[in-house]
Amino acid sequence: MTQPDPRTLVCLERLIGFDTVSRNSNLACIDWARAHMQAYGARTRMDWNDDRTKANLLATFGEGPGGLVLSGHVDVVPVDGQHWASDPFMASIRDGRVYGRGACDMKGFDAVVLGHVPDYAAARLRQPIHVALTYDEELGCLGIPHLIAAMAEWDVRPAFCIVGEPTSMRVVSAHKGGRVYRCQVRGRAAHSSLTHTAVNAIEYAARLVARIQEIGERECRHGARADGFDVPFTTISTNLFGGGNGANIVPAEAGFLFDYRTIPGFDPERIIGELTTLAAELSATMRRIDPDCGIDFTLVNAIPALAPCEDAPMFRAALALLADQTVEKVGYGTEAGFFQQGGVPALVCGPGSIAQAHKADEYVALDQLAACDRFIAGLVRQLSH
Repeated sequence: MTQPDPRTLVCLERLIGFDTVSRNSNLACIDWARAHMQAYGARTRMDWNDDRTKANLLATFGEGPGGLVLSGHVDVVPVDGQHWASDPFMASIRDGRVYGRGACDMKGFDAVVLGHVPDYAAARLRQPIHVALTYDEELGCLGIPHLIAAMAEWDVRPAFCIVGEPTSMRVVSAHKGGRVYRCQVRGRAAHSSLTHTAVNAIEYAARLVARIQEIGERECRHGARADGFDVPFTTISTNLFGGGNGANIVPAEAGFLFDYRTIPGFDPERIIGELTTLAAELSATMRRIDPDCGIDFTLVNAIPALAPCEDAPMFRAALALLADQTVEKVGYGTEAGFFQQGGVPALVCGPGSIAQAHKADEYVALDQLAACDRFIAGLVRQLSH
């Protein structure tokens, strides 16, 4: 079995040792990574969340415009209720694998990128290498929009980005976008014997849920198609529903959450626009009985789709460095879509399998780390004189 660079393993041990579950601060981890890169001459910039308990980090090696971003998040999912064979926040090597929370998703990639920092410093770079480390990806990519905005303010405009989510070191060229909405319906309560004086929030919510189902069926049967995806059309579903407080009370409140996953090129405003139009019609009917009734939508989360950029020179150069040159499209979202939305073409490629992410005894195989070492080393050569 090919062994990873010892520098990668040292960095991975340090990274796993930071408990960066998303409910916690990530600053200890970010401060360590920042000091590590500054020691090799990196110029670093910080972008904090509102209460300054978390931060994104951008480090730059080399000079000039353009360049490549190597991007990864440092937050991880909780271990609560999981049964681990070893301490999840202490790297454990056994059976050709490194075990620990985040080993796969995605501190393995982060460790490779940080392990090769001395190489960036020593190289005669034609274009800069930027290292981006972000917060709250696991909560719905909450940190990356702030970093993209900060990069625009800093006038940092890379030519390409590689996001190192676990793909078994195969290129993911495209992924779906996603949105989650909360819908709250305000009706008017009454005894169930006096329904004509009431506005039944559940029944009006059900009208919206029925339309969501109709939209899903329409996209499945007649919607636009994107070749290469397991599910090649846009999907939508209602996933949480609540309302009512008694068997003989017409409910005054109801609410539900729904999400949709859009193929690249699909305008996500189309769906919420259709539902908002229906909600306005329903609200007008509801207000004939009580003017305080109504329907509100709140955007909970939005992740832009990633469209293929296979004609970009850096895409072709990156693909050529991989032993497995399979190009895939996936249904889950990543931070790559945000980079592309911000004007930076991107792909997704990193060590480990998504099948190992978020589980007890999460691991990344040593040979996957070694493959990523070779990939990063090849990228440094591509960007050097």
